[in-house]
Amino acid sequence: MNESSDVFHLRTIGVIESDFPDKFGIPRQPGLATAARASLVMVPPFADPLAVRGLEAFSHLWLTFVFHLSPTPHDPSDWTPLVRPPRLGGNTRMGVFASRSTHRPNRLGLSLVELVEIDTSRGVRLGLRGADLVDGTPVLDIKPYLPWAESRPEARAGFAPEPPPTLAVSLSPEAEAVVDQRSDADSLRDLIHQVLAQDPRPAYRSGAEARIYGVRLRDLDVRFQVLQERAGAATLRVVEILPADGRT
Repeated sequence: MNESSDVFHLRTIGVIESDFPDKFGIPRQPGLATAARASLVMVPPFADPLAVRGLEAFSHLWLTFVFHLSPTPHDPSDWTPLVRPPRLGGNTRMGVFASRSTHRPNRLGLSLVELVEIDTSRGVRLGLRGADLVDGTPVLDIKPYLPWAESRPEARAGFAPEPPPTLAVSLSPEAEAVVDQRSDADSLRDLIHQVLAQDPRPAYRSGAEARIYGVRLRDLDVRFQVLQERAGAATLRVVEILPADGRT
């Protein structure tokens, strides 16, 4: 880059492998689904064990990544200053820089993840927990999290002052049977509950509770619908679980 340029060339240092093959259903913030498994697989020339020396002393990492599945304007003047945060029901407009929307002038994201393993047997693979990243996400940088510098309990959180409310989740007997047959049954069951409790339905949806939605988790298509109970509290019911390719 020359001094007068406003274009920066960034290099992918690694790629995410995660439990989320699609954008739909991914928790809207990191740490909300602690059962979510992910790995950051470093790519050459950054797959050098020397580059992660000392990282095992840290429990959490900041990942700078690219929202590679979100469109980006080719013309710098063709961008949207207002977005509709799901936290506000998908109808209220807020400034893009007052949100964590994926639709940004530069598709950069920042995620705080737990580091659970460092595997340097063949290149470098970092095992992560609680990631909110779709499979295939390009990562641009890693920085260790420093709680004494970056945890500010007194900070204001704007229109998201606390975690979003969660819904009750239940599985039909047929869905439970599919989970029970899996070698990863316990973690899969936790993942289904944690992801669906966040209510992954679009915030701007119409009120048709009878509709069946599908969210892909690991190699499965988890299909659910909303049940309205007498007390007014909604429950997400998993009606069936199929292989992700749709075969029974």
